[in-house]
Formats: sequence, structure tokens, C-alpha cells
Amino acid sequence: MEALAVRLSGLDPHVEGAIRVVAFYDTLMRRRVDLPALARASAGLAECVTGVLLHGTGQTIRISPQGTAAPAPRAPESSAAPITLDEEEIGTVWLERPGPPSPLDDVLLDRLAIAAAAAVERYGPARTTMADPALVELAISSDSEEAARARALRLLGFAADLPVRAVAVRSQLPLDRIGALICPSRPVKAAPLADVGVILATTVDQTAFPAGVRAGVGAAASPERSWHEARTALRFATPGRPVVPYAGLGALALLAQIPQDAVRDNADVAAIATVAADADDLETLDAYCSTGSLRRSADLLHLHHSSVARRLEQLGKTLNMDLTEPTGLLRARLALTAWRLLDG
Repeated sequence: MEALAVRLSGLDPHVEGAIRVVAFYDTLMRRRVDLPALARASAGLAECVTGVLLHGTGQTIRISPQGTAAPAPRAPESSAAPITLDEEEIGTVWLERPGPPSPLDDVLLDRLAIAAAAAVERYGPARTTMADPALVELAISSDSEEAARARALRLLGFAADLPVRAVAVRSQLPLDRIGALICPSRPVKAAPLADVGVILATTVDQTAFPAGVRAGVGAAASPERSWHEARTALRFATPGRPVVPYAGLGALALLAQIPQDAVRDNADVAAIATVAADADDLETLDAYCSTGSLRRSADLLHLHHSSVARRLEQLGKTLNMDLTEPTGLLRARLALTAWRLLDG
């Protein structure tokens, strides 16, 4: 690569110099060099500090003419050019030349920007889990055009032929830690988005979520459909069932489509709201609705089954339904689930 470097100061007419600069970068692109190698070669060619910045990852590379990392602080740019991929600006390249720009700096930066875009498309972004929220939102939004979605997924590091599933997460734990646990060996990206965390992954190990996480896992292979499913599944997450796969909801997913005013006006749901005012009563009802068994509920609650039986008898009176009958248990399960789907 060093043999390719032609010092700008030694070039004769500008046209000949421009042709040599173009040939220089054509050779680098044929050799499929990565971004650090591009910046290093460019710094040697320009005889000044050269920088590359990717907006999506925040990755910044600054190389001195000696081929080493340029010292801080960053000097003022003498000239700069955008890195464009599929008509979208994804980064910037620049020179930190002391004094006035060289006549060939514009040509050099133009070719460096083209080579940098090719390197990003070939190698993808830095392999970190946290991603640019704007790219993630573009990938999962139902309003995005397919070309824009495909470009966002490519910039996030996902191959075009792989399915991408979405996970909606609420947790105090860092999203990158959760992402690394549920998808340890394949591409995974995460970003906070409004009131919920987003994880995009090619595979999801639903048994690997750490304690303290509530999550909904989308089933569809397309990220926009999978995200809608993941948000719906997250609404069904409870302390007893913190991770909910959308595929496991079945017909229960229809409850999420019922207008909330209609849910609040339902007598069974209103009765559940009354029961929920007492934490012990709510816990007892939840355990019984989850297991459908008096003795298994007692095991979960660490109580004698006769104590649980007395609680359920009183709860049945409050709810105006016989919890020991299949119909009463079904009504309680549906009402409890619908009550939990209410905002707040």
C-alpha cells in the first residue's frame, strides 16, 4: 500500500494529480480495505491528519500522516465531505491540514468518501450491540419504505437474507447486556425508543432473559410486523410470566384490540380492579388463574391449601362468580388479563 502513495506535493498538473488520486483509491477498493486502512492510507497521501466519522455508530477514526492515531484535541477541519450510501448521508470524512487546503484535497476527500461508503456496505458497522435509535426506528416502523428499511438493516449489520425478530423490553438492566444474553453468537442490536427498549436479533433464546426483565418477543420474520407483535406481547407480561412470546398468545392477542373504554366498562374487569387494591388478594387470584389448581396455588403462595380456599371463596363473592367452576375460572382469567392490558 505504501508503494501506492503519491505525495500530493510532488504532483505536476492538477489533472494528472487527480487521475493519480483516483487510481490510488481504485486500488484500495479493489483490495477491499476497511475503514482504518482507508484513513491510514489517506493520511499518508494527504500528509495531514485524516478523519472518518460514521453517524450510525458514532465510530470516529483520526489518523496522523505517520499512520498512528492522531492526538487529541481534534484540530479544525480544513475541508470535509459527506459519506453517502443509497442517497443517505451516513458519515463524514475530513482533513485537518494546517494552513490552506491543497488543490487536490477535494478530489481526495471525494474518493475517500466513496471508498468509505463501500467499506461500510461491505463490512457493516462496528460490532457493538447498542445502535443508533434513528436507524432502529426506521427498521421497525410500519411507515418506512422497504428500500429505507433494507438500508437501515444493512447499516445495523444484518444480512439481507436473514430474518430479523424484534423484542420489546422493560428493565433497569442495560439493553446491550440483555441482547448479548438472548442472542450471544449472532447479530443483535439494541436501542431505547420512547418508553420501551428495542432489541433486534436474528435468533432469540427465550430462556436466557435475566431476572427483572419483562419482554415481549415478536414471531414474524420481518422487523416491522415483529415489532408490533412484540409490543402486544409485552402488554401481557406479568411477574409470574415476565417473558411472553407472541406466538404463544393465540386468541388471547385479540384482547389487546378491544377499545380500552369498553374494557373499563365491563363488570368483571371493574370487579378485578376492586380486588387489585389488596396485593394479597391479587396475588392469590393470579396464582389460581395461572395454575387452575387450589393445591398448586398454595405451593406458589407458600400457604396451606385451606387458607387459599378461604381467600378464593371471599374473592368469588367479591367478583360475583364461582371460581371453582370452569366458567367462573375462565371469566376470572379473561377479566384479569384484560385489566392488566389497561394503560397504567
